[in-house]
Amino acid sequence: MKILLTGASGYLGGRLCHALVNRGYTVRALVRRTSDLSGLPSSLPTNGASPELAYGDVIDYPSLLDACSDCDIIFHTVALVEPWLPDHSRFFSVNVGGLKNLLQAAKETKTINKIIYTSSFFAVGPTDGYIADENQIHPEKVFCTEYEKSKAAADKVALQAIAEGMPIIPVYPGVIYGPGKLTTGNVVAQLFMDGFLFFLPELQESFLSLVPRLCMS
Repeated sequence: MKILLTGASGYLGGRLCHALVNRGYTVRALVRRTSDLSGLPSSLPTNGASPELAYGDVIDYPSLLDACSDCDIIFHTVALVEPWLPDHSRFFSVNVGGLKNLLQAAKETKTINKIIYTSSFFAVGPTDGYIADENQIHPEKVFCTEYEKSKAAADKVALQAIAEGMPIIPVYPGVIYGPGKLTTGNVVAQLFMDGFLFFLPELQESFLSLVPRLCMS
């Protein structure tokens, strides 16, 4: 069984790549020529395995289609995650356009039997205090960031594809944190640990996702 992992050089993608290779899966990691590959396994001590590198980009359809070749499962972790960018369109070209490209490539490849899509808890929007389930859809009344707006739009694309029969499993993590490099999620988690977000006492359990647990699930 061969797995295509997009976003493999990212914080979640790198940890997930380690977990998949360590479990014996054959992994093809989609990375860009400019990506920092230091977070990827070069050769695991347990089995000597390492991922196959496929150079490309989710917004470059030909390279994405090539990367999908002969794969059975796709883990789609690519996302442009920033609180703000001067060019808002980049959120939509990567987070929405990249997902559309991936779904089209999966259709054209014809060997893909499952797509695990990393969405975000931002994609479902506020719940006004109730616990959301798989039927929760962003009300689209207010967006805190362009990132949130793009993830809500991407979620619509994924849900429509599911309705049309595509084998997609969406995952909705919170702010991802854990060991390793400094990320936005780790900054937020540290603020909780240091007591700076004391006015949000319940939220650390509801919107933080520890990266090792996320990879295990």
